[in-house]
Amino acid sequence: MIKIKNLNKHFGSLHVLRDIDLNVGKSDVVVIIGASGSGKSTLLRCINLLEEPSSGEIWIEGNIVDRRKKNGLNILRRDVGMVFQHFNLFPHFTVLGNITEAPVQVRQMDKQQAYESAMALLEKVGLTDKAHAYPSQLSGGQKQRVAIARALAMKPKVLLFDEPTSALDPELVGEVLAVMKQLAAEGMTMIVVSHEMAFAREVGDWLVYMDEGKIVEVGRPEQIFEEPRHERTKTFLSRVREPNNFGKREPQVFTPRTGKGENRELATGAV
Repeated sequence: MIKIKNLNKHFGSLHVLRDIDLNVGKSDVVVIIGASGSGKSTLLRCINLLEEPSSGEIWIEGNIVDRRKKNGLNILRRDVGMVFQHFNLFPHFTVLGNITEAPVQVRQMDKQQAYESAMALLEKVGLTDKAHAYPSQLSGGQKQRVAIARALAMKPKVLLFDEPTSALDPELVGEVLAVMKQLAAEGMTMIVVSHEMAFAREVGDWLVYMDEGKIVEVGRPEQIFEEPRHERTKTFLSRVREPNNFGKREPQVFTPRTGKGENRELATGAV
């Protein structure tokens, strides 16, 4: 589905991604964890070409990602959706306008079809009553659910989530994670940067730990949490498991998915 080969990213003299190798299978949920500044979000932005990789290759369904190819960027935006930490909704559009704009403009979808699709997506995320509201009238959790619906409106093959709950009040986190859990159960291919350890453990198919721009360790969530192989992974997990690091946030409880991807391996450039 997605193959990343020897990916590097520099910002001037700062080497923020170092020789990243990663394969993501269809319907996999890959959760990337690590300390702030480890390169997690930059990796997502490189996959979606919001940042230009300094070197390396990204392949999606056998096609190399290249903005220089004819319509390459539009094809990428169509096939790879992204949900941002701070929602990135258009403040002057209603909820419906936010969801229908890209399908009409990029996919050339008929406006009535776009409207019907948007309403179905709002039902999916539990926000049909907010169709004509503006972003300023929504809570943070509602804004993020609209952002997810907007990404789904393009019928993407892959969804990227960049810390989708980190800007939310603790009591609003669960409603967003519930939508993400539903998408995972439906087989959506997802790469999620998150500090939500319960979600990572119980919904993720694979866990990727990054540190200082490198993939340090990759494995099934149960292996990473119970028997991490690298000292850096052990140190990170020992810190995030301390109650004080979670503040007042209540842990989310999820039912683990089973049976998907049991025999598949995730190729990585773990050090």
